[in-house]
Amino acid sequence: MALEEFENEPLTEREKGMIRMRSITNYGMGFFMVVVGFFFMFPTSYTHRYIDQYDPALIKIFAVICWLYGGFRLYRGYKKNYFRN
Repeated sequence: MALEEFENEPLTEREKGMIRMRSITNYGMGFFMVVVGFFFMFPTSYTHRYIDQYDPALIKIFAVICWLYGGFRLYRGYKKNYFRN
C-alpha cells in the first residue's frame, strides 16, 4: 500500500471524534491565550497591583507572545490537520 493510498482512506468514527475534541480544545486554548494577552496588555484596576511589580516592557512582550500563541492555536483548530502529515 502506497503512502498516497493511506492518506486517502476515510477516517474512522474514533478518529473523527478525536479531531473534533482536539479542535474544540485548540479553539478554547486559543481564545484563552488571546484573552490573557489582552489581560496583560490592558490591565484592569484589580490586576494593576499584581502587574506593576514587573517590568512594563516584559509584560508587553509577554502579551504579544500570548496573542501569537493564541492565534496559532486558533489556526490549528481551524485547519484540523491532525492525522494527515
